[in-house]
Amino acid sequence: MASPPPPASAAAGAAHSVFVYGTLMSEEVVRVLLGRVPPSSPALLPNHQRFSIRGRVYPAILPVDGNEVSGMVFKGITDGELDVLDIFEDEEYVRETVGVSLSDSSETMLAFAYIWGNVDDPDLYGEWDFDEWKKVHLKDYLTMTQDFKEELEQLESKTDD
Repeated sequence: MASPPPPASAAAGAAHSVFVYGTLMSEEVVRVLLGRVPPSSPALLPNHQRFSIRGRVYPAILPVDGNEVSGMVFKGITDGELDVLDIFEDEEYVRETVGVSLSDSSETMLAFAYIWGNVDDPDLYGEWDFDEWKKVHLKDYLTMTQDFKEELEQLESKTDD
């Protein structure tokens, strides 16, 4: 296996890999958040399961032996971009290092993933469907993401003053 991603406090310009499995699989959402779409590869996260969350349009993943979650790994994520993703994912998710298998090669690697923090959450159920989400929720989600990014930029400009 590859070496783990460097900690967020590593030198500026450090490149991180991030496994995404929900709304961040949409290039449009990533482009709004990061201003670009980083290089990516399809990937599988073993021993985890993706769930729908009652009352929410985005999914959660939790460790579940014997299951796997399909998603993608973004490569070359900068420290600043990782900070944006951390804020976007909010405190309900915990960023953890996980081992993933790239679907387009036999390569395995370590990447960050956002794991749902409440393993006993009664609102988790079923399987979240990306294609269904794109059809039903993408347009409104992009608007929400744009609003989030604008608010974040306003906060950053205030702290820079």
